[in-house]
Amino acid sequence: MVEELNFFKRNGGSSVVDCTTLGIRRDVGKLKKISMETGVNVICGAGYYEACTHPPNMDTLTEEQLVSTIVNDITRGADGTDVRCGVIGEIGCSWPMTDNERKVLKATVTAQSETGCPVIIHPGRHKDAPSEIIRVLQEAGGDVGATVMSHLDCTFFEPEDVMEFASLGSYLEWDFFGLEVSHCQWADIDMPNDAMRIKMIRQVLEEGHADKVVISHDVDTKHRLMHYGGHGYSHILLNVVPMMLNRGISQEDINKILVENPKK
Repeated sequence: MVEELNFFKRNGGSSVVDCTTLGIRRDVGKLKKISMETGVNVICGAGYYEACTHPPNMDTLTEEQLVSTIVNDITRGADGTDVRCGVIGEIGCSWPMTDNERKVLKATVTAQSETGCPVIIHPGRHKDAPSEIIRVLQEAGGDVGATVMSHLDCTFFEPEDVMEFASLGSYLEWDFFGLEVSHCQWADIDMPNDAMRIKMIRQVLEEGHADKVVISHDVDTKHRLMHYGGHGYSHILLNVVPMMLNRGISQEDINKILVENPKK
């Protein structure tokens, strides 16, 4: 990790959002150590992932108890440390959404309102999943404008579907940059490559949504790190940005996607 982030920093990177939440082996102590060694900001996530990773007692945990855990991780410190989380997420949802996942979403809204923290959502593998999640958030009083919907690469494949969802006002995240294989291990779909991701993003930008686009790699396996022969954390900076420029995306919009929108 230190090797990867030092290279990332040398190539212009300054911050990484780590979306490892409770249930998928979050280790904020290690994140702090890595951040201190490299000088790269690491923002860690609070909350819960998909139902299959929930604690055994999730059925009996109340919404208030979930709120307390999330707020504590943001305001006091997570995993028994003094490291405070900077985002709520990646909050995991299945398709169809389970009752406990819906409970977590509602707790997320309350924690967001108490802390002002942004929310990052992992939608279920269906094109209707993101809009259903937004409805739940809205009904609970959530701030959709401070919510990021992840994994649009493997959720929307037609421009009209993306545009319809974009009208709801959340941030739009294409986050599998560097995955250049059509096989998807999570669902029976054909994954896009980077060129197709850029084409979809350009269409979204042309429709006036430049202030709501963010991108990432979603590195979650060793083989995607440079040390093991992968593209690493610098692929977007070194390879994707030049592709974007060559395909007609302006430097101004790229700055929004890589700097201004994440900063907000």
